[in-house]
Amino acid sequence: MKIHDIKTLGELKKSGYKSLHIKDELRKNLVEKIRNKENTFPGIIGYEDSVIPDTERAILSRHNILFLGLRGQAKTRMARQMTQLLDEYIPVIHGSEINDDPFHPLSKYAKDQIAQHGDDTPISWLHRSERYGEKLATPDVSVADLIGDIDPIKAANLRLSFSDELVIHYGIIPRSNRSIFVINEIPDLQARIQVALFNILEEGDIQIRGFKLRMPLDIMFVFTANPEDYTNRGSIVTPLKDRIQSQILTHYPKDLETSLAITEQEAHINEEQKKITVSDLVKRLIEQVAFEARSNEYVDKKSGVSARLTIAAFENAVSSAERRAIIHGEKETQVWISDLSGIIPSITGKIELVYEGEQEGPYQVALNLVDKAIRSQFITYFPNPESLKKRKTTGKPSQAQKEDDPYKEITKWFDKGNHLDMLVDMKDADKIAALYKVDGLYGIVKKYFPRANEKESALLMEFVLHGLAAHSLISKKTIEGKIQFKDLIGSMMNLGQFSSEEDDDDTFNEDDYK
Repeated sequence: MKIHDIKTLGELKKSGYKSLHIKDELRKNLVEKIRNKENTFPGIIGYEDSVIPDTERAILSRHNILFLGLRGQAKTRMARQMTQLLDEYIPVIHGSEINDDPFHPLSKYAKDQIAQHGDDTPISWLHRSERYGEKLATPDVSVADLIGDIDPIKAANLRLSFSDELVIHYGIIPRSNRSIFVINEIPDLQARIQVALFNILEEGDIQIRGFKLRMPLDIMFVFTANPEDYTNRGSIVTPLKDRIQSQILTHYPKDLETSLAITEQEAHINEEQKKITVSDLVKRLIEQVAFEARSNEYVDKKSGVSARLTIAAFENAVSSAERRAIIHGEKETQVWISDLSGIIPSITGKIELVYEGEQEGPYQVALNLVDKAIRSQFITYFPNPESLKKRKTTGKPSQAQKEDDPYKEITKWFDKGNHLDMLVDMKDADKIAALYKVDGLYGIVKKYFPRANEKESALLMEFVLHGLAAHSLISKKTIEGKIQFKDLIGSMMNLGQFSSEEDDDDTFNEDDYK
């Protein structure tokens, strides 16, 4: 007979089952996983050498945990995954509101059941997926919500006095007995509410409107907090923080490869969208946007830039390409650099700006972040234009220096007065044809990427144009769904000649003003 087929207390005693405190249970199962070389927190990427070892040490030490870090750093996910370290099933007194252990009952209801039925006391089995409680801390959370209160309706229906323990309505914490209980954003909890957690964490005592109950609740507490909250909205009161034995610092991905893996895992791309090709180049540009945002002077570093930014941006980039393909009836397409204009809504909603950023405007800041991402990644694929500009500033370039400039044909084509207009929703064939009009553009791609196929080459050609604009060798202007590339000097001379209507819609690269 399977252990969870046992239905009575007597059968449970005969089975030899032994109950454990939840922290001992977590410890036991973690030790087994570590010995078996199993991944203790599957799906958590980038924490293998930092947060995960710290968390394992805390569990082995039977500690309550505080995850401290900026938004979007998988703090809640780490807490939720701890349920996988619990036993698959545990026995509880059937009908108990607080998951009473049949061998160590706490509530009056459970004690009365055992007194009345003895070994025939019915038990049920609780799956580990049900042994998780979570509460988002908000200023309106009350002690009654967390701990409990007297229920006058229950007292009236049962005809009991308010001094009877059976009239208590238990809060979410007692109902999470023998479970993992998480309070997210703990600094947002009022100080007097945090005080109510002292004894629960340390002594296991709870007090409800005059009831002094000795209820040693068996709970693994996990708290999450943003460091900015300590000064912005509230703080963790010192005695409560002192009772949380392990404080674990979380962090953002430390490198682009880790960030790529997280987005690849988390982005929701449906089957219809999987026919759209997304190059490694585009993926890296999207991830680079987040790295640029985390160091940008206009973005509030204390608020952080969530990993959700790149996940949403990746989904939007794919959807931009899908929308274009639907418009033109194309069965397949790829995400172009111009499709990154579709990720702006994913950026503006996920960055907090400082005062200067608010003055600049979230839309313009987002555009600048995309340009900076292009600028940063460009030099990993093609020669750095900055080194060429430095050589030119030392004096009149020699013939040898001119020949060393791999972009001279391209910039010379624009210097002749030519310009290239590319619609954001342009058909793939039309875009490729337009790109081939620019002298030297195909040549430089073939020089550095000789094995690239037609579509890869076209994407790299478009990337070169955006990269040269980001490095101020040519100009780029976006007007109502059209991207126009021109020579830099001519664009600067005509800067004051645009109509007021164009001025409202035009967006210039910030380097165009240098």
